Amino acid sequence: MYPVTDLCDEFSDKLQIAEPVFTDFGGLLEFGGPISTVKCFEDNSLVRAALEEPGEGRVLVVDGGASDRCALLGDNLAQLAIDNEWAGVLVYGCIRDSADISQMDVAVKALNAHPKKSNKKNQGERDVPVRFAGVSFMPGDWLYADLDGIVVSEAELVLSE
Repeated sequence: MYPVTDLCDEFSDKLQIAEPVFTDFGGLLEFGGPISTVKCFEDNSLVRAALEEPGEGRVLVVDGGASDRCALLGDNLAQLAIDNEWAGVLVYGCIRDSADISQMDVAVKALNAHPKKSNKKNQGERDVPVRFAGVSFMPGDWLYADLDGIVVSEAELVLSE
């Protein structure tokens, strides 16, 4: 994993840089990989379905419409992300069980924490383009994140020596 600042220095003309609106909740603070998306609103059924699949080093980007009325990810789903080898989860919405998630070997960024669980009605979309925080997240593009921020590239990035 490369520092986001170094990626910005070398590839700024090829990157989208997310607005700094996210908080780190996981025990891991840097992550990167190809993007897979879920678009849902106050229903985390498809988030669970995605995290039950082999992650293969991908990053799950969840467009929860910035809802602050319930959580889309908790400690059980964070454990699925670990077990199924997801590189990390970015939630444009809330998570819960934040104290537990902070002690887990998982990278999670979200807008906030909220104690209420979401609906379970299997509503939403998988692997569709989503846009938030000034960035378009396309399935298959690459996301890199650390304490300094989040950047997205159309292709995997390798720093020159």
